[in-house]
This record gives sequence, structure tokens and C-alpha cells, in this order.
Amino acid sequence: MILPVIMAGGSGSRLWPLSRKLYPKQFLSLTESGTMLQSTVKRLGTIEHMAPMFICNEDHRFIVAEQLRQQAVEHSGIILEPIGRNTAPAIALAALQAVKDGEDPTLLVLAADHVIQNEIAFINAVKQAIDPAESGSLVTFGIVPTSPETGYGYIKQGDAAGQGVFEVLEFVEKPDSVTAQEYLNSGKYLWNSGMFMFKASRYLEEIAAHCPEILDNCRAAIEHAQKDLEFTRVSKEYFEHCPDDSIDYAVMEKTSKALVVPMDADWSDVGSWSALWDVSNKDAKGNAIRGDVLLDGTEDSFVYSQNKLIAAVGVERLVIVETKDAVLVACKDQVQNVKNIVDQLKKAKRTEHLQHREVYRPWGSHDAIAEGERFHVKRVTVKPGEKTATQIHYNRAEHWIVVSGTARVKNGDKEYLLAENESTYIPIGAAHSLQNPGKVALELIEVRSGTYLDDDDVVRVEDYGQGY
Repeated sequence: MILPVIMAGGSGSRLWPLSRKLYPKQFLSLTESGTMLQSTVKRLGTIEHMAPMFICNEDHRFIVAEQLRQQAVEHSGIILEPIGRNTAPAIALAALQAVKDGEDPTLLVLAADHVIQNEIAFINAVKQAIDPAESGSLVTFGIVPTSPETGYGYIKQGDAAGQGVFEVLEFVEKPDSVTAQEYLNSGKYLWNSGMFMFKASRYLEEIAAHCPEILDNCRAAIEHAQKDLEFTRVSKEYFEHCPDDSIDYAVMEKTSKALVVPMDADWSDVGSWSALWDVSNKDAKGNAIRGDVLLDGTEDSFVYSQNKLIAAVGVERLVIVETKDAVLVACKDQVQNVKNIVDQLKKAKRTEHLQHREVYRPWGSHDAIAEGERFHVKRVTVKPGEKTATQIHYNRAEHWIVVSGTARVKNGDKEYLLAENESTYIPIGAAHSLQNPGKVALELIEVRSGTYLDDDDVVRVEDYGQGY
């Protein structure tokens, strides 16, 4: 049976300001109504498979769980990486978890941040890989190239090894433009997609032969893992000693059992704004737009409005992206350098590369409205039936004003209800929590005042239901 393993890590810094470290591109809706993660699950379509397994880092765990819940996706567990260690250790964790109960499924390893527009071609390629994978080969999927792309690694395709399956002659790194054109002209090279299929046991055998340090540390990390509801928290003590290696370097370049299935499925890893423009629907003048946008005399541009009207007049080949706290304007042929802006933000110790102004939590969200030296104002939304953690602040007090809905408030040793237009005061040092007992969303304004106002001024007395 096929077990899809969906890797939902990565930061996607080249798609800033939409993609942030704490809310990267795989959790965004970029080309479809659903997010990239949700589309990856949906893409499995008619393939007979087990409930998927997911791998992500701890910071993203609630985003993954919530997006799966929105689509009523059953899953085989969510593995949390305590630290990023590239794809070879991540897949080893999944393989070890998969064989834990004596089973040995065929793993279909997919990234959560790919766009595949021809899903029938994708499904057909996967089905062609099943027999060789179940016979012991390590199968990768190579994308039939459409241009001399310098942003992808390549796979050199050898002789046929079955129907639609070929030997792998070599994996090559990202080429320069001249070499990429030579690869394209030869017809013997495929883009390296980062998608794979193999038996869980076969991957463990190969990683044991070629990089036993990864296997030893991943096995110890799984053995000392802790179960937290639907999450599996692997041991950081062991996992952090894994080499930071890709599956290509650790296994696929060294094994004698590598095969490749060519895939011609309108694939993209959406690694830049220009790549997103490529796969987006465009108007007659080559403009891809989303949100509240007005254009006049504008051509070949990508314009994305999240909150405000964007008007573009007489421009060409621009990327314009607006969010609540940042605006990007870039030449379409310079978008690879957006990462340099992210680097500047990091060096300046600013937060715009970390998260959006609106921050999502399992219970709802909070959105920063205004900030001053001794005050912060936030709009807080709590979903029906949800509750925040019971916590204490030692450097700030808070005022809560209910805008809509009903709030059940714990404030020290008191508990009471607040209705619309009512307010309450949470003094410094008081244990407090907020719950929505109603059937509609609870919205309130939170005013923080004090000497230190950041979110890390918190002592949790009791976590909310799903952990923190």
C-alpha cells in the first residue's frame, strides 16, 4: 500500500512578503482556492493510498493541523522536526515511523509547496513508479524541462528500465545558463523535482549503507519521541546530531538502484515571484492579478493586493505585492534577489520576515492594529468553543473590549461573561484566560500597557486544549 509522506517544511523567503518564516508559502493560497498543502493532498486523487503522513517543524504544527481539519483530511500522524536537518533525515523519520508496527508501505514522498497543473499526468507518473518501487528500486520523478532553468538541479536519464521508467546516470547541481541550454538541447536531462517513491525498508537499508549516522540518530530520535495528541515530537537531543544532508546527496547519488520516471505535468516549485507569474492566469496584456487591483497601460506584471487597492499605471514587468505590514515592488527579472531584503530584515532584527501582522493560533488569531512605546492594540478573534491558555504577565496589564460575540473571562479568582460593548481590566500578575462559549466568532480589542509588551512576557498556568 502507498503511504504518502508530505514534507511541509521550508521558509520560502523568495516569496516575501507573503511567505514568512512562521507562515511560509506551503500554507498560502497562491494559485487555487485551497492552500498549497491542501492542494498536495487533493492531488493524490484516484491513487489508492493510506492516510498521508506529514512532516513539519514545531512552529508550523498548528497551521498544518488546522489546514487538514478544514478539508477533513485523515492522516497517519504529523511528525515534528525540532530542528531543520534537510530531506534525508526527515524521510528517515517517516520511514522509521512507517515500519514501527511491522508494516512496510511504499512511501510516496512529496513536497507541500509544488504546483502541478496537469494532475492526470502526475497520477499516471506515480502509477508507473509503483511496480519498480515495490520491487526494490528507489524511484525519483524527473520533470520534462521546458526552458534552460538555472534554478533547478538536473537528472541525466539513461536507458529504459521498464515501461516509462529509466536508469539514472547522474544527478547534477544547478547549472549556469550555457550548461542549462546544453542540457535542454540534448533531450537527456530532466529537472530534479524532489519527489520520490520507494519501500520504507529499502530507504532504511540504503541510508544505513551510505549514511549510518543519519539512521542511528533518527532511530534514537523516534525511540525517544513523545506523543502529543496528533503530533509526534521526536527527540531534539538525538535528531540535532544528524548530518544536514539532502536525500540526493545522502542516498540517490550513491545507490545503484536509482530509477527515474519522466513527468510532463506543468510542474513548478514556485520558487520566485516570476515562477508564480508563469503558472498564474493572465489577462490579454500578460498581467496576473489578485485582490483589489486596477491597471492602466500595464503589461507582463504580477500584482497582488491583500488589503488595499493597488493602481498601476504605465509599468511593465513589475512584481507588486501588498500585505498589512509590507509592500514589495520588484523588476520581474530581479525577483531572485528578494531574499536579500529578507537578509536585511534579519540583520536589522526586524520582525517582518518572521510572521505577518495577523498571527494565527489554534483558538483563532490576533492582529496588531497600533503600537507605541508603552502600548499595543490588537484585534483578537476566538473561534466558537475555543479557549486561550490560562497565563500571567508580569510586565503588562490588559484591557479587553468585546466588539461582537460573548466572552467567558477568567480573571484571577473570578470568572464572568462579557457581552458586546462590555469591557474588563486584567491587572499585572493576574492569571487569566478567554473563552468563546457561543456559536459565532468572538471579536474583541485588546489594549496592552506596561514596560514590556512582547509576546514572550508570559507564564502559562494551563495550556489551551491542543497544547502550545
